[in-house]
Amino acid sequence: MIKAAAPSPRDAAAELPPLRKAATIRDVAHAAAVSTATVSKFVNGGQRFSREVEARITAAIQQLGYRTNPLARGMITGRTGNLGIVIMDIRNPHFTSFVKGASRAAAEAGMNLLFADAAESRAPELALLQALLPQVDGLIVSARMPVAVVEWLREWARKPVVFYGGLAPRPGLHSVGCDNHASGLMLGRHLRELGHRRISYVGFGAAPWSKDRWEGLRAAFQGTKASLQCFDVPAPVAEEGERIASSVLLDAQTPEAVVAYNDLLALGLMAEARALGFRVPQQVSIAGFDNIAYGRYTTPSLTSVDTGSEATGEAAARHLLGLLAGESDLALHETIATRLVPRDSTAARGSGSGKP
Repeated sequence: MIKAAAPSPRDAAAELPPLRKAATIRDVAHAAAVSTATVSKFVNGGQRFSREVEARITAAIQQLGYRTNPLARGMITGRTGNLGIVIMDIRNPHFTSFVKGASRAAAEAGMNLLFADAAESRAPELALLQALLPQVDGLIVSARMPVAVVEWLREWARKPVVFYGGLAPRPGLHSVGCDNHASGLMLGRHLRELGHRRISYVGFGAAPWSKDRWEGLRAAFQGTKASLQCFDVPAPVAEEGERIASSVLLDAQTPEAVVAYNDLLALGLMAEARALGFRVPQQVSIAGFDNIAYGRYTTPSLTSVDTGSEATGEAAARHLLGLLAGESDLALHETIATRLVPRDSTAARGSGSGKP
């Protein structure tokens, strides 16, 4: 077999087209027959010009392939072109959807999205924010940030901040999130209609809206002889759902239905319930919040309240962009609509016998 000789690096380089020199702002100004100052103001959004002038500048930019220098633009405008977002756990699909929504809004505005993962730990949050803040024009952070972090943001951030998940932790701050009391009420009514009266709630006390969901759940059973119990976990992850399952399900008053603070907890509970010998939903119904994609593909599929994860991310980013643009008519809080998504993990009481 005859092998062709590989071309030498010098020959290969000779075959490549010559590198095109990057266009400068002077090139654009010359092509558009305007001053460099006019091009700079147009590119940085500092001033509007006549339709004819803007059309000439736009055509010159496209023809020459001109790209702005973000560092130089930042020195002129004082802006980085970045939005910052701190998510609580990158492993949770709820936050993946949240970032997806925020990223879409940022991209439409020509902004980059930088994010940091707090990994469900309260200790590094302030350090994360202090590292992220100089690189962004504004921040999107969880409304369950510790009090000390919130106070630091109010005192030192000097940049707009939008909280997500629930109401802002302090009056006068901007936030985007769903009505968690109404969401709990919605799920509670679903279980009530199925005939359940012994309900256990597995909450996450570090999140203020966990209590709201619990209160909404309780409100759904007012006027009945229902018995509701509340448990708490230190982290809203599947492993904690597995860990606490035996305490919840083997309690002296075996629940007919269990509601978890989020879907990850619910999935962990459901897996361990089967290991303990319970049939879901014939012997115990299980439900959660967030409507993460994985819940559709479990067996049985998970009943959940869709809290609008992606819509919340998009709304939070648009709200932040509005603050950066100086919009004065923005409401302090935007409420995201929720909806119940009933699936196979909840069923009418009496659909199966008691625990074997």
